[in-house]
Amino acid sequence: MQIATKGVLGGALQLTSSNIDMTLASNELVVINFYADWCKYSNMLEPVFNDAAEEVKKIFTEPGRIIFGKVDCDQESSLASRFHITKYPTLKVFRNGQPAKREYRGQRSVEAFVEYTKKQLEDPIKEFHTLLETHEIDKKARVVIGYFPSKDMNEYKIFRRVASNLKDDCRFHVGFGEVVQAMHPPGTPIVVFRPDHATPETEHETYNGSLNVFDELNIWLTDKCVPLVREITFENAEELTEEGLPFLILFHKPDDVDTVKLYKEIILQELISEKSQINFLTADGDRFAHPLHHLGKSSKDLPLIAIDSFRHMYLFPNSSEMTVPGKLKQFVQDLYSGKLHREYHFGPDSGGPIEVIQLQIGGMQNAHGDKQQTTPPESTFKKLAPSRNRYTLLKDEL
Repeated sequence: MQIATKGVLGGALQLTSSNIDMTLASNELVVINFYADWCKYSNMLEPVFNDAAEEVKKIFTEPGRIIFGKVDCDQESSLASRFHITKYPTLKVFRNGQPAKREYRGQRSVEAFVEYTKKQLEDPIKEFHTLLETHEIDKKARVVIGYFPSKDMNEYKIFRRVASNLKDDCRFHVGFGEVVQAMHPPGTPIVVFRPDHATPETEHETYNGSLNVFDELNIWLTDKCVPLVREITFENAEELTEEGLPFLILFHKPDDVDTVKLYKEIILQELISEKSQINFLTADGDRFAHPLHHLGKSSKDLPLIAIDSFRHMYLFPNSSEMTVPGKLKQFVQDLYSGKLHREYHFGPDSGGPIEVIQLQIGGMQNAHGDKQQTTPPESTFKKLAPSRNRYTLLKDEL
């Protein structure tokens, strides 16, 4: 009883196995601090998080909008396991009962938490008032457009919940009433997905499932909005590394949209079956000059393709050969089999002409191509993983 009172009156709500599911189900936004009392970073965060919880309560007074909660992972080990906690403190975000893909990784201050929650609770949907406006939406963004007779429909309420979950991955727009009557039979709502590149309207995809079933629409739009190939930036690098999968990265010039499009097409055609084993990424070669330097390359050599295994980086011999059927897939398979690691250390397995693609560090390539131990470039993206200066890591997974 003492813990519950402290949770309600003293900042963040203390969550346990007995109240967490009801809390998640009954609030639009829930921010949870998974902590351990013995962790110094958890102890540093606790008063800040509690103060932030109190400030948020003052701003959002209506029940069911938002709540800050906290879980003592030593006392609630089953919850730590359920939510895959690997570091303390971990700040997870839940929207409409669903875990957001992105944790809170911002500044740990009251002001930062308050601004974050304000932004998260903004209406994720922009309303248009003429159909002409839909043609002016950014062509480089993944867009979902809803056409509804009115805001009072249950279908729109479900659409809004899904939009809240996917607001970081797609842009959502909606039109109501007379402005969309020409788009569908009267009284029938429609949801359309438009990809993140210029395509004719005939290639836009219309949702054919039930708009009255949240899970159906959420699954369909998640598949559309969360791309197979993502762009890595300094802002999202930490969360991508924490997924624990190796990176296959296309480094490209900022204005080279054609190579990026081609790379995405090849990944979709040949490597989609590998998506649970490796992350497919693109990177601005100007912004990520440091990894290129580790590979002995510069922006003049772009585009380049490499694998970062979080131990070493391996360079794809010739990026123009990614169009050769099976070539890029074999490169990925060679990572799984250990061939890349073996060959980078001891040279190619088979005889014949040797194409030396490794960066020599601490070793010399024999002029005759004899196998001689070398060291491949170390991973640079591992350094962008969660920092020990900010978290207590339960295990080093990378």
